[in-house]
Amino acid sequence: MENELKEFQNTTSMQISAQQNAHLQNDLEKLKTFVWKWLRKAAADVTLDPVTANLWLILSKDKKQVRLGNTQQDLPDNPQRFSPVVSVLGKEGFSSGRHYWEVQVGDKTDWALGVARESVNRKGKNSLSPNNGYWTILLNNGNEYKALADSSVSINLSVKPQKVGVYVDYEEGQVSFYSVETRSHIYTFTGYKFTEKLYPYFSPFLSNNGTNSGPLIITSVSPIA
Repeated sequence: MENELKEFQNTTSMQISAQQNAHLQNDLEKLKTFVWKWLRKAAADVTLDPVTANLWLILSKDKKQVRLGNTQQDLPDNPQRFSPVVSVLGKEGFSSGRHYWEVQVGDKTDWALGVARESVNRKGKNSLSPNNGYWTILLNNGNEYKALADSSVSINLSVKPQKVGVYVDYEEGQVSFYSVETRSHIYTFTGYKFTEKLYPYFSPFLSNNGTNSGPLIITSVSPIA
């Protein structure tokens, strides 16, 4: 009888534990959906600024895509243009508020995304770090994700994101990155005090003999139920 009682208690305990776990998972999904809706309410209509684009970069007509071209374009090398780094900024800058946008990275093996302050040096090779006015993450060699803090931080992702969400809260001094498909957090820069306008930052990197030739694409942010 004692063994039967213990077995009953163990079975009951497992059932309660399973029920609690199910409730916890349900609560977590509700919280994730709430946060995701809250992020997407800050959706910004981001386009690329051709005045800042490196001369090797090709922008689509709607200024929503950027890729590396085969030849250097014959355009003025103005002070706002990145050179020699293959980068481009968004046309719209932010000096207050919350802003969120999504970028399709697809199967590219190398890229960098984030924000840059207005006064960043556009000429010469700059280290992408907050000290130099950049808050970015990057992918190298197809599987090496890093947050480019003042010293780079390796990021372990179990699923390679095809689309990356970028979120900025100007007043909170926060820049966050998300995997759109899994609705999961990638990395957050926080605790900064922004004092000048911030611009979306994009670098499709070099083509690597065609293996990284695909574009970065700014996609529309779809509402969720």
